[in-house]
Amino acid sequence: MTQQRIYKSFQNTKQDGLKRLAVLIDPDKMRLNNVARVLELAARSNVDYFFVGGSLVVNDMMNYCLDAIREIGTIPSILFPGSPQQVNPKADGILLLSLISGRNPDLLIGQHVVAAPMLKRSGLEIVSTGYMLIDGGAPTTASYISGTFPIPSNKAEIAVCTALAGEMLGLKTIYMDAGSGAKNPIPEAMITAVSQNLEIPLIVGGGMRTPERVATNARAGADIIVVGNALEKDPNLVLDMAQAVHEAGRRILV
Repeated sequence: MTQQRIYKSFQNTKQDGLKRLAVLIDPDKMRLNNVARVLELAARSNVDYFFVGGSLVVNDMMNYCLDAIREIGTIPSILFPGSPQQVNPKADGILLLSLISGRNPDLLIGQHVVAAPMLKRSGLEIVSTGYMLIDGGAPTTASYISGTFPIPSNKAEIAVCTALAGEMLGLKTIYMDAGSGAKNPIPEAMITAVSQNLEIPLIVGGGMRTPERVATNARAGADIIVVGNALEKDPNLVLDMAQAVHEAGRRILV
């Protein structure tokens, strides 16, 4: 196993009350010129992580994206896989997702069994992650592909109990996601309720289109904010979003 450099940074973020921004790059959705522009701006704005992957990756853009990330500097590339076929040793680490909000056994453990030998050989840092789909007001690719229903956005108690179960099972982090293309971000009250009951880092993504919203969700209790869809449409947003997330952490510490 590799040194747990990525997860230690997740833990330090949680323990020190900081806030981090992860840029999600879906190789199927990002046009070549947008990838280059997002990476350039991310390096300038001190983005903390790149998450790479998606529910469907059906082209050879994965290698291009990982190579391009490595060329720009030291920002870690972390796989956000939709299937074992997305395991790629060019990345620095992988979120090994267990879909704890659903009841599809293939995504709780089945695909992990298939991926385990590849992961063992890959040298990737593995971060076991409890993945929770939250209703964002519109059907998403993730819910369709997984064949599961998201947790209703007004049922914070279900989200809290689900996240706690994941933590008690030994998962290292919880990822609450409204999904790509969500109409609405995850409500602040749900983020706060889950964050206050967890000792492990909380990642939140989906439906965040403005710097104000990413700052709001960071202040609500998310340790790591993930943005992707908005940057596919306007890469220039990454500058203001990174500033908003990092400033949210500094204000909490004051």
